[in-house]
Amino acid sequence: METVKKYGQLPFQIGLLHGGPGASGGMQYVAKELSDHFGVLELIQTKNTIGKQIDELHKQLTSCADLPIILIGHSWGAWLGLLFTSKYPDLVKKLIIVGSGSLENQYNKDLMKIRLNRLQAGEREKAENLLSLINSGHTDNRILGEFGKLMSIADSYVYLFDELETIHIDMGIFQSVWGEAAKLRDTKALINRVSHIKCPVVAIHGEYDSHPIDGVEIPLSATLSDFKVIRLSKCGHTPWKEKYAKIPFFEILQKELIE
Repeated sequence: METVKKYGQLPFQIGLLHGGPGASGGMQYVAKELSDHFGVLELIQTKNTIGKQIDELHKQLTSCADLPIILIGHSWGAWLGLLFTSKYPDLVKKLIIVGSGSLENQYNKDLMKIRLNRLQAGEREKAENLLSLINSGHTDNRILGEFGKLMSIADSYVYLFDELETIHIDMGIFQSVWGEAAKLRDTKALINRVSHIKCPVVAIHGEYDSHPIDGVEIPLSATLSDFKVIRLSKCGHTPWKEKYAKIPFFEILQKELIE
C-alpha cells in the first residue's frame, strides 16, 4: 500500500493525518483543495499500535517531507499529531487539530448518547446494533464502515455527501489502536504527553460537533503555552463536509498555513 500521497509541488511542508483510527483516505479532499497553493502529503497509517503509528509517521516525514512540517490532524489524526509532536518537537513547526476528541475522559461521557439522539429512530436502532458488534470485538470492516456513515450524519450540522469519496476501513487497526488510545485518555497519560509540545497548536472545532469543544479547549489551554481555538458555527465534526462551514474552514486553514 502507498502510505504517502503527494499533492501539489515542492516543498512538501504540510502533512495530513486521517481519522479513524483505521479510516484512511478521509483527508484526500483537503489535500486536493490545499494543493493549488501548497505542497501537501497525505499520510496513511497502517500499523496497529500507537507506538508503531508514531514510528511509521516518523519514517514517512523524514523520507518525504521538507522539515519542519505543519501537521493537520482530523479526529483520531488530531491525537496522533499531538502524540507525534510531543515526541519529535523539532520536526513540527505548527500543529492544527480539527474535530479532535476530548483529551480528558470527564468531557466525553455523553458522546454516544448525543450522537444516537440526533439520529432518526431507524438509524438509531441500526447504530446501536452496529456499536454492540464493534464493542464485542468484531473485525468485519463492513460493520465499522456502516457505523461510520451513521456517525457522520449524527456529527454534522448539515452533512454534504461525497459519492466520489473513497475511505479504506480497517477494523483491526481501529480495535487495536482505539483501545490503546482510550486507556491513554482514561489514565490522563494523553494530556500528560501533550505537555511536552512547544510549537503553536491551533484547534479548529465545529460548535455542533458531538465531541465537545470544552474537552479540547480547557485541557490544552491549561497545558500548552501557545494554543488557540477557532470555532466554526453551523459546523459539526468534519468541516469540509459541512454545507455552511466548508468555505470558511478552508479560508481559516489557508490563513493558518501562511502565518
